[in-house]
Amino acid sequence: MNIHLIYGITFVVLLAMELAYFKVADHFNIIDKPNERSSHSTITLRGGGIIFLVGVWAWSLFFGFQYPWFLAGLTLVSGVSLVDDIHSLPDSVRLVIQFVAAVMAFYQLDILYWSMWWIILLALIVYVGATNVINFMDGINGITAGYSLAVLIPLALVNINGVFVEQSLIISTILASLVFCVFNFRPKGKAKCFAGDVGSIGIAFIILFLLGSVIIKTTDITWLIFLLVYGVDGCLTIAHRIMLHENLGEAHRKHAYQIMTNELKIGHVMVASLYMVMQLLISLGFIYLCPDTTPAHWMYLLGAFTILTVAYILFMKKYYHLHEEYLVSLKNNRYGNK
Repeated sequence: MNIHLIYGITFVVLLAMELAYFKVADHFNIIDKPNERSSHSTITLRGGGIIFLVGVWAWSLFFGFQYPWFLAGLTLVSGVSLVDDIHSLPDSVRLVIQFVAAVMAFYQLDILYWSMWWIILLALIVYVGATNVINFMDGINGITAGYSLAVLIPLALVNINGVFVEQSLIISTILASLVFCVFNFRPKGKAKCFAGDVGSIGIAFIILFLLGSVIIKTTDITWLIFLLVYGVDGCLTIAHRIMLHENLGEAHRKHAYQIMTNELKIGHVMVASLYMVMQLLISLGFIYLCPDTTPAHWMYLLGAFTILTVAYILFMKKYYHLHEEYLVSLKNNRYGNK
């Protein structure tokens, strides 16, 4: 069968499956109710990001089960995340499952060498940590699907002819992201569904597996630059919250993108597009403008990291006080209602 026809059929199947999930979610009341720390104000279906898992299963059915351990790990971590979307699970349970799934991905990547156990353990911690950072960044309409495209498209460009991983897997995941965009890449209050943990954790697991394939086969860790924008916002916000002695497990609105949408009232689609464009420009520059040498890659990565870090700090210095004012008003409202 013609490859383009297969992709066309895949897109239609994924679209139909997403619509079918909406009926299931509506029937079982799988919804996201806004609270004082949410960036949305209307009740919306949760878990639409299950389409990322469905996309990989569809790919496996059309192209053969080429990565069975990866598929098993993705199914496990996405399944538990879906359960967590419906009924909250203890953090310890979710973390254990994420580590087990990561081990499955590492087994698929053929990097479980017991003689290097401490390096493998560190890599597992980074894998699970990065998965959760990507999950933390899922807070406004369009940002998960849009940013995923900004990572997957450059990955597809460097993987032409399947040099590092099966190209059809990347294309199928792009199609799943496009389907999710149809229902989520919309202005505030207009989204049909949210990704939920099943979506943000699922797409993170997929992207990290794909990036891992490239890094292992090139022995060049600087390909992590494909996640730089999320990495800077996510990690620096975590560092900021640690400085404030906050419980990292509690919901918050301190990410730069959240301050843009909540305090500065910039539209969800605009902010999501900004993050998407920034990551695309950085990644495409890395692919096409940066010399293909290790020193050049590190200089480019450190330069881009420095620029984004400075931009983040300056942004917070100028606008974080608006969030503090919001917290004060929130506290006053609570006190006034008692």
